[in-house]
Amino acid sequence: MAPEFVLGLALLIIGTVASAFPGRRDYLTRLIHLEIPAWGLLLVMLSYDEALALFTFGGVSALSTFIYVRVMQKREAA
Repeated sequence: MAPEFVLGLALLIIGTVASAFPGRRDYLTRLIHLEIPAWGLLLVMLSYDEALALFTFGGVSALSTFIYVRVMQKREAA
């Protein structure tokens, strides 16, 4: 197995657990915890194909961050 694949899986698992059980539940902490598994996913895809990894990471990261920010704004307003 490629080293970026193993490191990506580790980041993906650690980031998912950190997102599911955050220590502090504020806006910035949750946003950072979402970026950790995103980088893990990038490394996993990078072990397969570089172009696929970069395009997918760019698209998914931008969309998920935008959606997450909107959800957090609506929850804080309610």
